[in-house]
Order: sequence, then C-alpha cells, then structure tokens
Amino acid sequence: MGAADLVFKKSSYSGGNGECVEVAFAGAIRDSKNPDGPSIRVQLDALVDSVKSGRLDH
Repeated sequence: MGAADLVFKKSSYSGGNGECVEVAFAGAIRDSKNPDGPSIRVQLDALVDSVKSGRLDH
C-alpha cells in the first residue's frame, strides 16, 4: 500500500497555522503542509504507546 492509498487524518485540536502532522491508521505519518511528500511508516501500537506515555512530548 502506497501513501496515496492511505486515508490521513488531522487532529481536531490542530490550529489553523498549518504546523501539524497527519496520521493514517495504517501506521503512517506525514506533514500536512506537504501531503504529496514522504510519509513515515511506524508500528501503530508502538506509536500509540509512545504518544500516551508522553515520550514524544517536547
């Protein structure tokens, strides 16, 4: 499955400034400013665990 086949979602908490990432439930992440650019494939359960634990907070 290529990135063009994925359905990406942006959080409703994202502001209107265009500085967001979008997530596809297949475990892919991309930059909302460049939807035709590269995406990063990740193991979805590991991503969810990292977000919930705060390991990705900056």
